[in-house]
This record gives sequence, C-alpha cells and structure tokens, in this order.
Amino acid sequence: MPSVGSKRPAAEAHSVGPPEKSSNLEEPAGSSGAKVETIKLGSDTSTEELDIRTLQTKNRKLAEVIDQRQSIEDELREQIEKLVKRQATDDATLLILNRYWCQFDENVRIILQRWDLEQEQDSRDKLPEKKMLVVSDPEPDSDSNQERERREEREKGSPQLEEALRELNSLLSRENQRLLELTDFLREKHRKMSQEFSELQGKLEEAESRLLDMQTTIEDLQWDTDKIRKREQRLNRHLAEVLERVKSKGYKVYGGSSNLYGGTVTINARKFEEMNSDLEENKELALNRLSELEKMRQDLQLVTGDNEKLRDQLKTLANEMVKDSPEFRCLQSQFSVLYNESLQLKAQMDDARNLLFATRTTHQRQVEQMEGDEVGLQKKLRTEVMQLEDTLAQVRKEYEMLRIEFEQTLAANEQAGPINREMRHLISSLQNHNHQLKGDVQRYKRRLRDSHTELAKVRRKVWETHSDLGTARSRGASGSQLQAGAEAVKEEPPEVKQEPEEAGIKREKEEAEAAKARKQQQEEEKEKERERERREKERERAREKGREKEAEKEREKDKAEKDRERSKPEDAKKKEAEMVKQLRGELKRAQESQKEMKLLLDMYRSSPKEQRDKVQLMASEKRAKAELDNLRQRVKELEEKERHEGKKMADVEALRRMKLVDEQMEHMLKKVAMAKQEEEALLSEMDVTGQAFEDMQEQNIRLMQQLREKDDANFKLMSERIKSNQIHKLLKEEKEELGDQVLTLKTQVSVERALIPLKYRSRYPR
Repeated sequence: MPSVGSKRPAAEAHSVGPPEKSSNLEEPAGSSGAKVETIKLGSDTSTEELDIRTLQTKNRKLAEVIDQRQSIEDELREQIEKLVKRQATDDATLLILNRYWCQFDENVRIILQRWDLEQEQDSRDKLPEKKMLVVSDPEPDSDSNQERERREEREKGSPQLEEALRELNSLLSRENQRLLELTDFLREKHRKMSQEFSELQGKLEEAESRLLDMQTTIEDLQWDTDKIRKREQRLNRHLAEVLERVKSKGYKVYGGSSNLYGGTVTINARKFEEMNSDLEENKELALNRLSELEKMRQDLQLVTGDNEKLRDQLKTLANEMVKDSPEFRCLQSQFSVLYNESLQLKAQMDDARNLLFATRTTHQRQVEQMEGDEVGLQKKLRTEVMQLEDTLAQVRKEYEMLRIEFEQTLAANEQAGPINREMRHLISSLQNHNHQLKGDVQRYKRRLRDSHTELAKVRRKVWETHSDLGTARSRGASGSQLQAGAEAVKEEPPEVKQEPEEAGIKREKEEAEAAKARKQQQEEEKEKERERERREKERERAREKGREKEAEKEREKDKAEKDRERSKPEDAKKKEAEMVKQLRGELKRAQESQKEMKLLLDMYRSSPKEQRDKVQLMASEKRAKAELDNLRQRVKELEEKERHEGKKMADVEALRRMKLVDEQMEHMLKKVAMAKQEEEALLSEMDVTGQAFEDMQEQNIRLMQQLREKDDANFKLMSERIKSNQIHKLLKEEKEELGDQVLTLKTQVSVERALIPLKYRSRYPR
C-alpha cells in the first residue's frame, strides 16, 4: 500500500521577502544594463555611419529607460491596487464590526425593555388594590364639592400613600435582591456554560480536524481501492483472454511448463498460480479497505452528529449569559481597543496616503519635467541632427567636388609633371632656337643690306656701262676696252660678296658654337630630348638635303633659263609666269596646310589644355623650323637671283624683282614678329598655368583647414552628446532613488501593519 505523502505533491516554497524587495533587488540588475556605449571612430567609417550608430545607441537606451519606467509604473500600480484592496477590506471589516456592534446594542436595549416590561407587569399583578386606591377617581358633582372632596381625600390619603410607597419600596428592594441573586446565578451559569462552550468548541475543532484527517484518509483509501479495482479488472481481463485462448486452441498443460499443440504460445503454470494468488490477495485487500471505509463512514456520521448537537447547544445559549460572561467583556474591551487602534491606523493610513499622494504628484511632476526636458532635448537634437545632416550633405558635396578637383589636379599634375618638364625643355630649346633665329635674322638683315649695297653698286655699274656703251657706240673705237671693263665688273661683285660672306660665316660659326654648348647642356639634363632633337635634326637634314637637291635642280634650270635668256630676252616673261605659277602652287600648299592645321586645332581643343599647349608648342616649333627652311631657301634663291640679276642689264626687271624681294623680306619680318608674339603668348600661358597650379594648391590648403574645422565641430558635438547622456544618467539615478524612497515607505507601512497584531497580542494576551 503506497503512503499518503506519495500521492500528495509538496507545496512549492514561496519567497520569504515581500515582492517590493524582490523588485528592488531586480531593478539594479536591469538598471546596470543602461550604460553609455563607447563609439569607436574607425578610419573607414563615414560621418553618416557614426550618426546612425549614435542614433541607434540613443534609441536603444531610450527603449531600455522606457521599459524600466513602465515596469516601475506597473509595480507601483500593483502596490497601489493592493493597498486600495487592503484598505477596502479593512473598511469592510470595520463596517461589519460596527454593524454587528450596533445590532448587539439594539438587541441589548430590546432585552432590557422586555425585562422592564415584565417587571412592571409583575408589580401590577401583585399590587392591584393599592393602585386602585391611589388611582380612584371621584364623581364630579360640582366644582366646590369636588375641590372640597379632593382636599379631604388628600388629607386622608397622605398617610395611606406613604404606607403604600413604603410597601412598594420594600417590594422593589426584595425584587432587586432577587434579581441580583438571579443575575449572580445566571453569571455563574454563564461561566459554566462558557467553559462548557469552550470545551465543546475545542472538541468540535478536534472533531473537525479528525474529520479532515478522516476525509483525507478516505480519499486515499478510495484512490487505493480504485487503483486496486483497475488492477483487478485488468488482471481479470487478462485472465479471461488467456482462458479464452486456452479454450479456443485446446492447449494442454504438462507439469511445470505446458507445450501448446496447434499454436505457438507457451504458458507457465507457476505464473498462472501466482496471478491467481495475487488476485485473491487483491480481493482480500479490497475487502479490508471496504470494511475500513465503512468504519470511517460510521465514525464520520457520529462526529457530524456530535457537531450538530454542539451547534444546537451554542444556538440555544441566552444572550444575557453571553453578555455577562468575562470573555464577552474581554472581547468588548478588546474590540474597543482594536477599534481605537483601527482609528489610529486609519489616521496613519490617511497620512501615509496623503504622503504617498504628495510623493506621487511630485514624482509625476518630476517625470513630466523630465519628459518635457527629454522632448526638448530630443527636439534640439533633431534640429541639430538635421542641421548637421544638411551641413554634412553640403560638406560631402564640397568634399566630393574637391576630391574630384583634387583627383583631376593630381592626374593633371601627374600628367603635367613630365609635360611640364617637356614643356620646360621645349621652351628652353625654343628659346635657344629663337636666339638662333634672331641671329639668322640679323645675319639675313646684314646680307640684305649687303645685297642692297651690291644692288646699288650694280645699278651704278649698269648706268656706267650704259653710259660707256653710249660713248662706245658714238666712238666705236673703244670696244675692246668696254669688254675688258665689263669682265672687270662681272668679276668684282663676287669679290665684294665674299667679304661679307666671310664675316657672316664667322658669326654663324660663333653662334653655332654657342648653340652647340647650349645643346650640350640640355643633352646632359635629359637624354630623351637629345634623341628627339637628333631625330628631328636627322629629319630636317633629310629635308634640307631634298630641298638642296631641288634647289640644285632649280639652279640648273635657272642656269639653263639664263642661258636661254641670254640668247632670248623674251624668256624672262616666261620665267616670271613660271615664278607666278610656283607662288600660286605654294599658296595652295599653304592653304592646304592651313586647313590641316585648323583640323588639328579642332581636334586639340577637345583634348586637355596641357596637351593642346604641348601640341601648339610642337606645331609652332615645326612652323618656325619650316619657315626658317623656307627663308633659307628663299634667301639662297634670292642670292642666286641677285647674282643672275647682277649679270642681267635690264633695269626694269631688276627694280621689279627688288620690290618683290622687299615685299618678301617684309613678309618674312612679319612672320618673325608673329613667331615672337606666339612665343611670348606661350610664355604668358605657362605663367598663367603656374599661377593656376599655385591657386589650386592654396585652395586645397584652405579645404583641408575647413575639413579640420568641421572635424573639430563634430568632436564638440560628440562631447555635448556625451554630456547630455551623463545628465540623463543622473536624472535616472535620482528617479531610482525616489523609487527606493517610495519602496522604503511602503515597507515601513507593511511592517507597521504586521506589528499591529503583535502589539495587540502583547497588550491583551489570552
């Protein structure tokens, strides 16, 4: 039979401390989670990500604060509801006690009234005659007679009344004595009855406890019997199934174990016997339990009958006995004390309620102030965040623009580094070349001057020859002398030309040596430029060779033409026509080259500025070289033409050619001036590019300073945010301290409530 304790599960152990304390203990653990997270400013993180992280941490902290505040508010509401319920229960109990006390007073008053009425009726029954004598009414005859009779009756009845009053007093004293004896008897009887009542109440409590024990034992026994019945039913079913199988398949049992023919099941006889024995034992146990249950039921009926009898006896007790009992008086005094204490507690509760209401209002005001401050701070933070976002967007745009410009400037600087070097080398080479060109121009000017002087000499000689020819024709005898003079005239110009040519050659040699020295310095600086210059020189030499070959061919043609002119003076016009054709062809070539240069200019305008400058410099260098080559060729042609013209004797053709040569010289001088202007323009552009580069560097420095200032402003904002978080922490701690104070007040109230019954027990022990 299983024990009773195994069927009843043990009650779970409740927490010893009050819920307020447990919530207090749990609050610091929750509050410790709201810490200021350190924001790591990584090198890769942008300001947007930092703002997002700070906002996320703020939202998380605010959510935690809101959750904590909601939990605290829920706990406070629960505690307030508990206090309200307790107060309501206390008020209800006090009202019930007052109501029953009023009912008790009313019942006592009614009993006293009944008692007085009974006493009056007894006194009336005992003294009817005396009352009749006292209350006899005379018949009214007349006024005078009545008055007289009344006086007589008064005089006669005064001793009678005194006697009657004395008798009545003696009767009342006897009745009072009897009532006192009766009250003493009733008190004694009430005392005995109260003792019996207390004994009966103790017996009743014992019987009720026994009844509860019996009920528990009955329930246990019923549970055991149900269990045994279920087991018995299961075993009966199992046995019936086994018997049916045995009957249906016709098995036979042999000795200890039985082989079942016609089937595969084997049954032990021992097991069968054990099952039967268990079944019999279970039946016996069930019968024993049933008998015990019947006995317990009989005992329960007896106890319930005794209980009902005792209750009837309690109901039939007299009210006076109850009132006169010392226990009732003790209870009455205890009730008065308790009532006074309850009034005091009520006053204390009102004070505590007022204090709690005041603390709650102050707490709500503080919470509202904190919420208002939080809302204001949130608005300020939002406005600051919006402003910072706007400034950040502007800064980002500016930063992107600066970054793009910086990248462009970097790329331009990277490209411009070698380009600038090349440009410098080109400028130095062009300057050297310009110096050479200036020397060439001066040399050509000198040659022109020499040619002009030679032309003047030739003209003079021509005029002299004309005059000599005129004189010779007139004279006719001096032909041989004129031929000798003409030969002398023909031989003199080359001698005159040789002297300035030798001086020009010397100057050219000196200038070439200076140019070579400069070129050597440039070659030492960079080998690449040398290679390029060498290639260009080789190309120029090849071109010069081709041009020299063409010039030699032209010279041969000119010589042949001159020979023809000597033979035929009409060939001069043909030569002029051919010259015009050549000039037209050169014009067409120049126009074609101009078109090509325009196309190149259109192509280079779309390209970057530095490449365009470089290309312009290269093109101007090529143009200057080509113009130099053309000038040299033209000078050579002019020298040859001058030589041929010196040999010719036609003044008109010489003058026309001289004009053409002057015009060509002016054109060449204009071209040289244009080349100088282009060179100056290129130098000014280089200065402008240098100034622009310096301006870009200054702008980059300013932008870096602005970025540093913005970083400082961001750091200041972060420090202000950290300060606001610290202020929020302090406010939160103050809130927690106020909550702790409220909880301590509540614990004090609960302790005082718990101490009230202890004080009562210490004052009024049983």
